[in-house]
Amino acid sequence: MNTSIKVIAFDADDTLWVNETYFREAEGQFAKLLSAYETENKIDQELFKTEIKNLELYGYGVKGFMLSMIECALELSNYTINPKLLNEILHIGKEMLEKPIELLDGVEEVLKSLHGKYKLIVATKGDLLDQERKLEKSGLLKYFHHIEVMSEKKEADYEKLLAHLDIKANELLMIGNSLKSDVLPLVNIGATAIHVPFHTTWAHEEVSSNEQSTTAYKTVGSITDLLKIIA
Repeated sequence: MNTSIKVIAFDADDTLWVNETYFREAEGQFAKLLSAYETENKIDQELFKTEIKNLELYGYGVKGFMLSMIECALELSNYTINPKLLNEILHIGKEMLEKPIELLDGVEEVLKSLHGKYKLIVATKGDLLDQERKLEKSGLLKYFHHIEVMSEKKEADYEKLLAHLDIKANELLMIGNSLKSDVLPLVNIGATAIHVPFHTTWAHEEVSSNEQSTTAYKTVGSITDLLKIIA
């Protein structure tokens, strides 16, 4: 492991706590609500298309997902959907925002061990208010020096983060579940990254086998494995 590391950045959703599972559950509920209009598979496909189309406008997070569900429902129903169903869709989103925070196994153990040895930060995508709420409810804020909620996680975004932290690329280690967002951009700018896979990945975050083939990052089976590498 690179001995010049000063800052360790953690992704939040599906790295520190459960997140994507709730989106999959919500998609299932949405498909059932609209089952009179289309098959579940078609509804899933159309919702995903709507989400991707809207990313530039709404960004990532539950609120953008809610708006995409409503837009998709209107289009699939040819604008004839009962307003009560639209209210149920809003309820799905509100339930997601009110979910308890379910920390992943070993997260607090790892943060306790690394705290004080490195500067720990959160570098995550999503809605600012929602991510702040989740961090507050998680009980983990005390371990972090800085919280960065990013609209995107591309090379240029990480370079801005490096400038903000006033460190060089080789002084940053990123920990996350997404190869596309948390690992490959860091490798490309000369930083270090460790991949901690989560059992569910949003289709938008998937990468090709060619992109995965780089050996410039480590993959671990559990976040607690980090302590064997960097403690």
